[in-house]
Amino acid sequence: MKKKLIELVVNGDRSEVAVASHRTLLEVIREELGLTGTKEACNTGECGSCTVLMDGKAVLSCLLLAVEVEGREIITIEGLQSSEGGLHPLQEAFQNYGAVQCGFCTPGMILASKALLDKDPHPTEPEIREALRGHYCRCTGYAKIFKAVQAASVAKEGGQE
Repeated sequence: MKKKLIELVVNGDRSEVAVASHRTLLEVIREELGLTGTKEACNTGECGSCTVLMDGKAVLSCLLLAVEVEGREIITIEGLQSSEGGLHPLQEAFQNYGAVQCGFCTPGMILASKALLDKDPHPTEPEIREALRGHYCRCTGYAKIFKAVQAASVAKEGGQE
């Protein structure tokens, strides 16, 4: 099978990867780059577990062909951190508010929440609900997740990001 050599910028690191034209960004992130924080669940774009940031926007990596994102800036959960190199305020808030149980949906939820807070630093609960509407969690019931995002927006306001 013929492969194309593409350059990806993932978490600030440039990588050249030979990929078949049918390979998704999710597959390349997990299998070629070894970044397993991005989760593979439904593979149909229904659950949000595979969410990454592409040029600052939350996207579903299971629906994107890797060859289509050549040269774009991709951030996975492994690349999310505070300016001091520790946990990002969203990661801290999810931990502090118990918004993590099994953790499978957490990376996608956190990255979608980051995209929201970058666009709107003070979202209302309905805006948070809208931003996370395509993300499924079977463990937490969402209330703790919404509270964590609200807490992170306050932390961001206080200059902790």
